[in-house]
Amino acid sequence: MTRIAAISGSRRAESTTRAALSVALDAAADAGAETDLIDLGAVDLPLYHPDEDAQGDSEALKRRVREADGVLAGTPVYRGSYSSTFKNFHDFCGSDEYANTAVGLLATAGGGSYGGTLEHLRSTFRNVHAWTVPHEVGIQGASSVVETGGVGSGSDPDGGPRITDDDIRRRTERLGRVVVEHAKRLRE
Repeated sequence: MTRIAAISGSRRAESTTRAALSVALDAAADAGAETDLIDLGAVDLPLYHPDEDAQGDSEALKRRVREADGVLAGTPVYRGSYSSTFKNFHDFCGSDEYANTAVGLLATAGGGSYGGTLEHLRSTFRNVHAWTVPHEVGIQGASSVVETGGVGSGSDPDGGPRITDDDIRRRTERLGRVVVEHAKRLRE
């Protein structure tokens, strides 16, 4: 079975990034994948230090990525780039984790622009020999279209996260499916 891991680079309790990744992961599961959400806001991951081996949960997290056939990488937009939380985790990983792995990119912006963030992500993933899929998702004004599933958030009836904008929801679901498709091709 194809395994897809999603990495949420947000530390917020009511993270729109994590919620949007959950929508993409649900679509990946519907496409037949086994899914795993890595919530970087809920793990023990100290600042990366190149002279130290295992730090906090780093080895277990790297193993989860290494065992995945595809990755959905999501981050909030901070100062035109990805979050320091995401960058810190990415520093722990290398080509052992990502070589020949299909990676789908997702960025959630509180305001407007997300293009630079997606470009930064694409560049850093290519540097570790990942295969970034051509379909990616950027969400402007994320808090107005992504419901996190928290109590009283107006989430869907089953209590999970949802995306209220139909076009953005379709694109996010497609991202999950596209990563599964490309992960299967890369493993053939």
